[in-house]
Amino acid sequence: MPGGVDALTGVASGADWLARYDGALMGVFGTPQRVLVRGSGCTVEDADGNQYLDLLGGIAVNALGHAHPFVTSVIASQLATLGHISNFFTSPTQVALAEKLLELSGAPAGSRVFFSNSGAEALEAAVKLARRNSTPGRSRILALDGAFHGRTMGALALTSKKAYREPFEPLPGGVEHLPFGDLDALHAAMDGSVAALVVEPIQGEAGVRPLSPEYLRAARDLTREHGALLILDEVQTGVARTGRWFAHQWVDGVVPDAMTLAKGLGGGFPVGALITFGEDTSTLITAGQHGTTFGGNPVAAAAGLATLHTLESSGALQHVAGLGAYLREHLTAVQGVTAVRGSGLLIGFDLDGAYAPAAVQAALSAGFIINATGPGTIRLAPPLILTQEQAATFLDALPAILTTARTSATEATA
Repeated sequence: MPGGVDALTGVASGADWLARYDGALMGVFGTPQRVLVRGSGCTVEDADGNQYLDLLGGIAVNALGHAHPFVTSVIASQLATLGHISNFFTSPTQVALAEKLLELSGAPAGSRVFFSNSGAEALEAAVKLARRNSTPGRSRILALDGAFHGRTMGALALTSKKAYREPFEPLPGGVEHLPFGDLDALHAAMDGSVAALVVEPIQGEAGVRPLSPEYLRAARDLTREHGALLILDEVQTGVARTGRWFAHQWVDGVVPDAMTLAKGLGGGFPVGALITFGEDTSTLITAGQHGTTFGGNPVAAAAGLATLHTLESSGALQHVAGLGAYLREHLTAVQGVTAVRGSGLLIGFDLDGAYAPAAVQAALSAGFIINATGPGTIRLAPPLILTQEQAATFLDALPAILTTARTSATEATA
């Protein structure tokens, strides 16, 4: 209809909303793929009434899917009781969520939690923690090629992608990027001048690239030997995403000095955290040296508690590990898929050509939401409540999706 509004119902169409979007919002995300209006479980619906199986989960955020009844009821109840109070005060939900995270992480006595609103903010706190571990002659922070840690200035300094970094240089200094997974380079770089090493156990934005157990163990041993902090960015891999509460728990003996969380922690409600392990690390930042207005507010903390309780009581770890193995096994058998990586329900798979963006569009047309992390790589990070039956519908549809995408990509370049 002209103007994008149905003449009978008066309901705006997706095209109308997108036109209004272009006139009202900054263009930092490009043109949205669809206008989503509601969701339930693992499915969402757009403004034109089309339904999709969500296999991205808000990029690993919607751990319990959409409109989970327990989480929404807890958030509503908390907001109706006590919303924002500032950090001149605390609340029972804030204390309880911190205690639960320390329990699940197996943190030793003296460990602490700082709450933020996002993963980038948690990384900013981690950068300041690293700076507090700096002394004369100890100021280097090491990160890895392929890393994505966020877009705020400190987190961006840790991020390696030039397209993200270069428009905003000069960035905070002292950060060096090492080749991904290269043990020799890690050994050569590590000495008493390093304040911290910051790594993701699995690099999500780089195409779901896991660090090897050997690399993580070496990272732990070398940082401890040289007095540096090992900071693990588990913003995407934490909160049961890989079939353990935190991805590093798959590797025996690797306990970080600090760990950042966000994404799935609030089940869709914004909340992030920095966990510091042990008394020495937890006292590096003292009163007045860092803070936040909204971080750890009662509603966000209640959302985190509800999410963790639901995952724990439903046996999510076993479900995620089993369903992830099922998906990876069956993806390897799909024609056009050349490699499959990941753990639990964080999965990346490579295609036999540079048509991943076209595959995303073909999947949308077929009723599935997926993500391209590069020209030839697809990422899946669905809600952790995804069923095997739902996963099977995607696997059944994938060959046709890839055929369509391959054809459209070829025609576009002809």
